[in-house]
Amino acid sequence: MHFKLIIAFVEDNKTDLVLATARKHGAKGATVINHARGEGIKQSKTFFGLTLENPRDVLMFLVEEHLSRYILEKISDAAEFDNKPGTGIAFKIDVEDAIGLLHQAQELSQELEDEI
Repeated sequence: MHFKLIIAFVEDNKTDLVLATARKHGAKGATVINHARGEGIKQSKTFFGLTLENPRDVLMFLVEEHLSRYILEKISDAAEFDNKPGTGIAFKIDVEDAIGLLHQAQELSQELEDEI
C-alpha cells in the first residue's frame, strides 16, 4: 500500500471543519500542530512586536495515495482556500515508507475491497 502525506495550514477556527472533512472523505486520522505562524504575499501586521494575524494550525494526514487528491480537494473546498487570500494552503507529498500503520492499512484494504 502506498501513502501520501497531506499537509494543510489552516486558520485555527477552521481546524475542526478540515479534520471532519478529511475524515468524512477517507482520512483515518491526523496530527495537529497548534499555533503555527506564517506569511504569504503580504507580511504579517504587528503592533508593538505582537502579530495581529489569526493563529494557524498545521494538519497532517497520512492517506492512501488513491484517495489523496480527492481528500485534498475536499479540504480546500471546506476551508475555502481559493476564495479568499490568506485562508490557508494544503499540499501532498510522496511517502517513501511508513511503519505503524498496520491497523489503518487493514481497514483501508477492507474498504477498497468493498468498493470493488
